[in-house]
Amino acid sequence: MSVTSHRSAEEIGRTKQGPRQLPPLGEQRSAAELSHADTVLDNGLRVLAVHKPTVPMVELRLTIPFAGDDPMHPATAEVLAETLLTGTRRRDRIGIDTDLALIGGELSTVVDPEHLRISGGALAEKLPDLLDVLADVLTEASYEDAEVNREAARISERLAVARTQPRVIAREALQRRRYGDHPYTREMPRAEDVAAVVPEGVRSLHAASVLPGGSTLVVVGDVDPDTVVEQVRRALADWSSDARARRLPELPDLTPGDLLLVARPGAVQSQLRLSAQGVPRTDPRYPALQLANLAYGGYFSSRLVENIREDKGYTYGAHSGFEFTGSKATLQVEADTASEVTAAALLETRYELARLGLVPPTDDEVESVRQYAVGTLLIASSSQAGLASQLAALTAVGLGVEWLAEHPRRLAEVTTEQVAEAALEFFSPRRFTGVVVGDADVLAPKLTALGGVEVDGEIVPAR
Repeated sequence: MSVTSHRSAEEIGRTKQGPRQLPPLGEQRSAAELSHADTVLDNGLRVLAVHKPTVPMVELRLTIPFAGDDPMHPATAEVLAETLLTGTRRRDRIGIDTDLALIGGELSTVVDPEHLRISGGALAEKLPDLLDVLADVLTEASYEDAEVNREAARISERLAVARTQPRVIAREALQRRRYGDHPYTREMPRAEDVAAVVPEGVRSLHAASVLPGGSTLVVVGDVDPDTVVEQVRRALADWSSDARARRLPELPDLTPGDLLLVARPGAVQSQLRLSAQGVPRTDPRYPALQLANLAYGGYFSSRLVENIREDKGYTYGAHSGFEFTGSKATLQVEADTASEVTAAALLETRYELARLGLVPPTDDEVESVRQYAVGTLLIASSSQAGLASQLAALTAVGLGVEWLAEHPRRLAEVTTEQVAEAALEFFSPRRFTGVVVGDADVLAPKLTALGGVEVDGEIVPAR
């Protein structure tokens, strides 16, 4: 009996004549035309309805600006999001779940410092029934004492556990480093604040902040867009207010600076988090910056991944990308590493930042990331749910179908020279700030030698 050995990836990728050649990239498909209706109702709600008949379903995404400066706002908002669907004057929790199940539907909620979001879907022909449930919770949510108290206790326990997780610690440290005490940094409320939330506080927040003015509703599916607008108009006729939903105060531009070492005693891994100011989607430089980011660390074949993951094995995963908040955008770079190679990983991360500007992407690199960018955009918007989520993010900043449809063309027109300019302008290591979270006793000596890191309040200058 013979034993067949498995070939390695390197062996599979080679022939007797040398490395196996990859086939040429195919012609990139253009974005499909989307029949849609986009209007603002009398109550101030923007409605974007899109015809996408891939399956006989419909998806909706309601985005409500939900900022607040009260110290208890994050905690109360978290409990509101978790109890919004637990009952109204017409339906209790079981009634809501039953009515949604009968139409093959669902609704869910999530809140962050910027927005309260309600997502859902149902059979397309049952959209009026889905809108009826949505209207009910928007205008008649009851927030029964027992439901609020139960959810507040559950959330409080969950938050206490979450705050021990390395990625949560790193995220909160990065937010404080970037924006100080700006309301945007309050992404996760304190467990003790949630435990102190009372039902009347939740009901008051709903009345003051769950408002149509300035909110957006995206509906995507096997529906007629104009008909959807009228269905929404009728269903949400009683959802009205003279006030407008409250938007988050504009974020300041990031101030470049040294990284901050955040102590996590005894940790065997460290979290690297770097951030720099970017440009929003509406900026003419954004398409070139998007391609430069992909070349740096935005996908698996990027320079950063090839260096600190594939070549040196410092991390299982490294990534760079964008974070959009209101009219601002930032670049993010992140990697988790073993403590003993943290300083070396930071050195290589900075090296790749500088190299991207000094040794910019080649024509082949640019074409590869261009194909990836356009392809992933088309894939992400190929399903009703994916398209609805993308449009929800765009409408929240005043954009819509036109931006999405035209973006593949913008990417196609970016030149290698423009990517090189974006790389040089935005990826200089001196533009970044951020944090390193880990065991300070282990990390401090090497990070001090590397420089550009603030340890225990003392700034260690870059060398």
